[in-house]
Amino acid sequence: MPRLLLFFALLQTPLLASPQPIPSSCRALLVAQPDSWDSQSSELQLYRRKNSSSSWISTGIPIKVHLGRRGLAWGRGLHPNQPGIQKKEGDKKSPAGLFHLGSILYGYDTQADLPNWRYRQVTDRDLWVEDPSSPLYNRHLILSPHQPFPSGELYHLMRQSDPAHALKLFIRHNAPPHVLPGAGSAIFFHLCRGPLSVTTGCTSMEESDLRRLLQNVNPADQPVYVLLPENEYTRFQPAWGLPMIKP
Repeated sequence: MPRLLLFFALLQTPLLASPQPIPSSCRALLVAQPDSWDSQSSELQLYRRKNSSSSWISTGIPIKVHLGRRGLAWGRGLHPNQPGIQKKEGDKKSPAGLFHLGSILYGYDTQADLPNWRYRQVTDRDLWVEDPSSPLYNRHLILSPHQPFPSGELYHLMRQSDPAHALKLFIRHNAPPHVLPGAGSAIFFHLCRGPLSVTTGCTSMEESDLRRLLQNVNPADQPVYVLLPENEYTRFQPAWGLPMIKP
């Protein structure tokens, strides 16, 4: 076939659908569908399924969640890389896409009273590295009693005077082993500071809501967090096997 005809034939060939990013082992989806890329809040709905061939069924009532001060940008997770504004360190945007969750809860109390989750009581020696030049970027670092703190201020203290960090769960955006320096770090589910609060990129909610969510979901469910603006959710819903959301 002549090159010109081959070129036009390729143009007319239907594009392949995006690969299915939800693992077959996943039995719980936490879905937030804000109105737009600029949204600072949304509702979070839990969906469950028995296995990969069954339908997603909504469970419980929606939870009010707070997002980044500057809205959203595409994150790095289970979904294929997308064009558009990308999440960057310090941009105060929540990462959009599909993400695994961590398996460890972090908190201030001696125990979390959530027996299906591993739990670590953090101290002032627990850090989350936010320095893009560090080989430990976007990782939890526990300093020994006499180990000096890293130079500069490019880390997140896991224990602060801020009650919003009293209970948190890592959202695996830009997570090891596929960390891209500068693409954003320290993204968590954590507690909100009030009804109008925003975050620097995390997803926050009332403590009662976070605890209820964690009582209904655990690591054995292989849960996935879905955060997509409404238009993007509608666009990817069929190809990515996302739940149909009723108006």
